[in-house]
Amino acid sequence: MEKKITVIPANNSVNNTAENLKPEKKRMAAYCRVSTDQQEQLSSYEAQVNYYTTYINGHPDYKIAGIYADEGISGTNTKKREQFNKMIKDCKAEKIDMIITKSISRFARNTLDCLNYVRLLKELGIGVIFEKENINTLDSKGEVLLSILSSLAQDESRSISENSTWGIRRRFEQGKVIVNHKKFLGYDKDEDGNLIINKKQAKIVKRIYNEFLEGKGINRIAKDLEKDKMPTWNGAFKWYPSTIKKILTNEKYKGDALLQKTYTVDFLTKKRVKNNGQVPKYYVEESHPAIIDKDIWQAVQLEMKRRKAYAKEHDIKRLEYATIENPFAGKVICGNCNKIYGRKVWNSTEENFKRIIWRCNNKYPRKGVKGCDSRHIDDSVLYQAFIDGFNSIVENINRYTPEWEEQIKAGDELEKVTAKRFIEIFKETETINEFNVNLYFKLTEKITVYDNCKLVVTFLDGTEVEWKK
Repeated sequence: MEKKITVIPANNSVNNTAENLKPEKKRMAAYCRVSTDQQEQLSSYEAQVNYYTTYINGHPDYKIAGIYADEGISGTNTKKREQFNKMIKDCKAEKIDMIITKSISRFARNTLDCLNYVRLLKELGIGVIFEKENINTLDSKGEVLLSILSSLAQDESRSISENSTWGIRRRFEQGKVIVNHKKFLGYDKDEDGNLIINKKQAKIVKRIYNEFLEGKGINRIAKDLEKDKMPTWNGAFKWYPSTIKKILTNEKYKGDALLQKTYTVDFLTKKRVKNNGQVPKYYVEESHPAIIDKDIWQAVQLEMKRRKAYAKEHDIKRLEYATIENPFAGKVICGNCNKIYGRKVWNSTEENFKRIIWRCNNKYPRKGVKGCDSRHIDDSVLYQAFIDGFNSIVENINRYTPEWEEQIKAGDELEKVTAKRFIEIFKETETINEFNVNLYFKLTEKITVYDNCKLVVTFLDGTEVEWKK
């Protein structure tokens, strides 16, 4: 059976009405971006803004919907481009009909980002005009050309990144130190870009190193700095233990510089990771003025290792239990099993009496299971053991002083610093009758508890003093 086709003619009255209507101007927005914060690039940025403002206002088919401009931001991804993201948000809110930009490389150098946004805008009925490439994304050929050209733009970004990395590594090979001094406590830069010491901040750095060698832990150092209102690099008074640790391990404070500690693994995401040997490192000695003497810096590194080894030997999970209020935490060791003692409070409701004792943490390793058979010890005994141990050294100072002098001559950096501290402390010190917490932290490594109420106070210079009740 033959198909019957009926043609429905166009309504000429509708066409005539449309022809008589004045075409409405499209709302056009412009996007501008410069990739660096150099002065000449910022001039280019201002020129782009002025150009597109004049262009849109002077075009008969468009009216301005806004100029969106990001300055000093890389185009390899769109996460940090605030104005770009605001423009996309306005497009979704139907405030924009068309976008114009200088080139694909100004819009995005990441192929995936570029195509995704172009397609998103296309679904919203919004086209993007790339002037340099002469592409309108609403044209039928626009997306094919865009895919090719945006890939080239991404490759250009990769090439720029590689050239930049090459230049940085050449400077590293020449020993040229690149440091963000604004986030580097203790240093400023002079007119030539060289590191110079900030004397006010340097005092804080020296304090951190000295207090660590005098027995303080990084947590206590951080709290004391906050208490004394010592400012960080940005002028704030909040200190973190991680910040203290970074300062104590940063070789730049002794005047040296280890370059390329991290490296970029992806030029698109700018992701940086720790360099564990994947790319070369460069160690530059005496690259800038030192705040900390090399011997002191090395002594701190050795002290860190000593504390770590101490914690491992006695199965201590945290390095820093001890506080002024609880100075023996982590420092009382069981002579039977080599584990630490824990502080316990015994309360008597009948006599309204509170008794503080110390007991081996391995005595009851699990509920209902008995472990170490060592006895508990009263808190007061530990205080007295230190007092008597300290007085024993004072009373026999003529015997210990030659040993400390020998350590200064033949010991490692930590032994030398420790021996000098002991000589300084005991030089004019008399016997004490009360517990001095500052002396205790500066001098004491641990107190080991044995059976029959025998204790051994071990000082940081290696001296051991036996005490028995």
